[in-house]
Amino acid sequence: MKKLLNTAFIYALAAMAGGVFYREFTKFNGFSGRTALGLVHTHLFLLGTVFFLLAALFSKELDWARERNFRLFYGLYNTGLCVTAVMLAVRGAAQVLALPLSRGMDVAISGVAGLGHICLGAGLVVFFLSLKKTACTAVSIHVE
Repeated sequence: MKKLLNTAFIYALAAMAGGVFYREFTKFNGFSGRTALGLVHTHLFLLGTVFFLLAALFSKELDWARERNFRLFYGLYNTGLCVTAVMLAVRGAAQVLALPLSRGMDVAISGVAGLGHICLGAGLVVFFLSLKKTACTAVSIHVE
């Protein structure tokens, strides 16, 4: 449980840093439109902080962090979220600076962000399967 709480705290700090960077970077560059940079803060807060706080609550009740697939979930999910957040920041910075991206660079940024989303989704599937297995085991123990 401590690992999950520490992870939530790290994501909270990263989310706040992302929000401050978004505000200051756009202000410094005189940018007033919509940008992907604004999504970094919300992605890290919701998918990082809130998700891991909820996971910690499940861990307290079900002790699912001892489940065999926990390490797989933890690695996939964190890798996916970090890659996604970095690619949002890259895309957003390019938008704020009005950088002329070549078609190849534009596709590469989208592709890497897509890979991040795939890892995030796979981690979420492993999380639910692991949680379900642990919950079913806990229910059968309590019933007997």
